[in-house]
Amino acid sequence: MNRERLFSQLTAQSGPFDVVIIGGGATGLGAAVDAASRGHSVVLVEQSDFAKGTSSRSTKLVHGGVRYLKQGNVSLVLEALRERGLLVRNAPHLVHSLAFVIPSYHWWEGPFYGIGLKMYDALAGQLGLEPSRWLTRQEIIEQLPTLETEGLDGGVVYHDGQFDDARLAIHLARTAVNHGAIMLNHARCTGLMKEKGHIIGVKAECVESGAQHEIRARAVINATGVFVDEVRRLDDPKTEKIVAPSQGMHLVLPREFLPGNSAIMIPKTDDGRVLFAVPWHGRVVVGTTDTPVGHASLEPRPQADEIEFLMTHAARYLTRDPRPGDVLSMFAGLRPLVAVKGADSTAVLSRDHTILVSESGLITITGGKWTTYRRMAEDVIDHAELVGGLGVRRCVTHDLKIHGSATVAGPGDPLAVYGSDAAEIRALASTVPDGHEKVHPRLDVTCAEVVFHARHEMARTIGDVLARRSRSLLFDAQASMSAAPRVGGILAAELGWSTEKTAHEVDRFQKLAAGYILEG
Repeated sequence: MNRERLFSQLTAQSGPFDVVIIGGGATGLGAAVDAASRGHSVVLVEQSDFAKGTSSRSTKLVHGGVRYLKQGNVSLVLEALRERGLLVRNAPHLVHSLAFVIPSYHWWEGPFYGIGLKMYDALAGQLGLEPSRWLTRQEIIEQLPTLETEGLDGGVVYHDGQFDDARLAIHLARTAVNHGAIMLNHARCTGLMKEKGHIIGVKAECVESGAQHEIRARAVINATGVFVDEVRRLDDPKTEKIVAPSQGMHLVLPREFLPGNSAIMIPKTDDGRVLFAVPWHGRVVVGTTDTPVGHASLEPRPQADEIEFLMTHAARYLTRDPRPGDVLSMFAGLRPLVAVKGADSTAVLSRDHTILVSESGLITITGGKWTTYRRMAEDVIDHAELVGGLGVRRCVTHDLKIHGSATVAGPGDPLAVYGSDAAEIRALASTVPDGHEKVHPRLDVTCAEVVFHARHEMARTIGDVLARRSRSLLFDAQASMSAAPRVGGILAAELGWSTEKTAHEVDRFQKLAAGYILEG
């Protein structure tokens, strides 16, 4: 996946493409894979990096949504459980089963949740993971030795999926390229092209060079998440908003706060939110919140009340109370929830996806979640075929293996998330300077991985490497700041940066990373 080569393919195209997609998050990437694997010609433009926004800031779960079952939204749960099963099958290097324990502090909670989870298992059918079961108090203590035991009566264990969101995004981009798509990060959509009132393409700008491109297409898809209304206003300045962003934040703690291989799920906190404490890459992710926000940002920041909420509830359910100095990183993401008139809380807004087609032919898709990205992509490409007159072609992503899935490394291998690409990284480590060395003692990423990110995964900035190609910024924000100069030096050699450019990029990343550190 080479950015210069992809731009060359773009400029060499004489006629219109079948589909242009604006937005390189889960939805846009999934749509690109779907369209390209059907045989359509595809271009995707992303203003920043793949999964820069919401799609790299999830709770790292591929799940059916237990709480949606309680709300009676059985159709959403059914779809999500089916898609969860397909992801485990098609991307085994990135998605795996994880045990979730729901502790019971009241005698009636165990049977209540147990019955619901048996229904959850039944809905998953043949694509289910492992069956749920009741646990005694002692069994829970053995699985979760740091769980608060005062008043603990027993509980239930069930299984859901866990994944690495940004790594899946990169592998989806590579899958799309493998099927002929042109995937362009750091390429901003600056306008829509129209003839006789109908959209015929997009105008785009390379953020690095400033080069302008007019990309003609038979169908244009707006898959920009919380920013869909901005693109819709390029089409019609008077259009009404359809998205009400909701912020969810997470804290990352050292693994000693939750040793073992099981997660904690609290189905109802004081204000009705679901709380997770999830082991992930040797750390613990605690979240999430559900806070309405008025303005969408590529770099949302955790709010003080959100931090207090998570710290308070982590202390309530863990024997060791976390302090600010224990927090390795904190991050926030924005959910693109579809607005409903009269709703007084984002918690009641739909988690289903929505597709709109404007009078000029702009196809907008928003809502949904990572788990159902493949089904959303199938739906929106079905619409694109009709709107663009592309002819109907069968969706093949139900059984399509995601890039890297051919070989799966052992679960303890730090290169496991690369799947079959791990062998190439190991070979590269023997040919590049300091290839086997880590960029920082507290981070697993090696110098060879950074070279691989630049050469094969279109990493263009230090943030692309430390926030998304590796997850270093989420693992340890302070260590990432310290690693920035070394990563910057490697990228400078790979991308031809000047000394001034390198210094600027290091400073830019360190200022960004400072916002992930919880001050004591």
